[in-house]
Amino acid sequence: MPFEEEARFTENDRELTRRQSLRIKSLMRIEALARFSLAQLPTPIEELKSLSRELGGPELLIKRDDQTGLALGGNKTRKLEFLVGQALEEEADTLVTAGAAQSNHCRQTAAGAARAGLRCELVLNGTKPELPNGNLLLDELLGARVHWVQRSEREAKIGELSDQLRQEGHNPYVIPVGGSNGAGATGYVLAMMELAEQLNGINRHVDHVVFASSSGGTQAGIVVGAKVTNFNGKLHGVSIDQDYANSATYECELANIANETAKYIGFNAQFAASDFTVVYNYLGGGYGVVSDLEREAIRLLASREGIILDPVYTGRAMGALIDLIRRKTFRSDETVLFWHTGGAPALFAYVKDLI
Repeated sequence: MPFEEEARFTENDRELTRRQSLRIKSLMRIEALARFSLAQLPTPIEELKSLSRELGGPELLIKRDDQTGLALGGNKTRKLEFLVGQALEEEADTLVTAGAAQSNHCRQTAAGAARAGLRCELVLNGTKPELPNGNLLLDELLGARVHWVQRSEREAKIGELSDQLRQEGHNPYVIPVGGSNGAGATGYVLAMMELAEQLNGINRHVDHVVFASSSGGTQAGIVVGAKVTNFNGKLHGVSIDQDYANSATYECELANIANETAKYIGFNAQFAASDFTVVYNYLGGGYGVVSDLEREAIRLLASREGIILDPVYTGRAMGALIDLIRRKTFRSDETVLFWHTGGAPALFAYVKDLI
């Protein structure tokens, strides 16, 4: 259950925290940025007492961004508030983006487009299945038009589609994969401000934050937000699709997104690859390939806490966290927060891999 605020945290303390948050926003450009409301915020923080007991500590918390509310929720909703806001500011009438067949980002983009009264064009990897399920079913229900291509042809298809839309008199706004640019990552700068405010409100300290990391915008925004709020816990992004061979490139990409984000919000800071901690040990068979790691994590959190993970992102990230706990990576007296980035609709496309 969400924490009850402790009595010793007074109304004056809460008002001070609120004013501090407003002051931080006013020092930057965040309040002036184009934004379209999509998410139900703040998302709750809950204790994972049963899981912590099962694993023998440390204390575990979870930040429920699976409950952001837009078409079954997820982390992309925070990013899309700024991306859709920017699209509307530019008088776009169509959102164009790309991803895997079971992309959570594409599902939430389709929902954001529907909410804002925009068309949505999705470029998905692979070939059209006989029967849509999981996120793909939701894409269709949400009114998106889907284009199937091989992964290597995706960028060319986006350019071709955008040109075609302009020739037809439309004004397309292209969202990068995962919504991972400066505008999108701004959603997670605010998310870290939200987390800091919540932790102050319940008088709690977090030593480590663990989350899935793939296209980079969530991790970049969290790291920028941590610097904005002077958060001193350690931030661990669990790589979902990058291995050690690509680590230098990926961490440079994270730094680039973070610097773009800082510039976008008017925050005077510079970030380097060394500012990012990425855990690369848990790729298993590769992106979207379910192994015992994901199966155990999904079943364990469901059966102990009644919380549903997805097989691609949060299942892998939670599997990594469980393994790190078993390896005594964290002290038993520390507090670890797992940031649930959503994705549960994809479960229904992976039935054969999970049973």
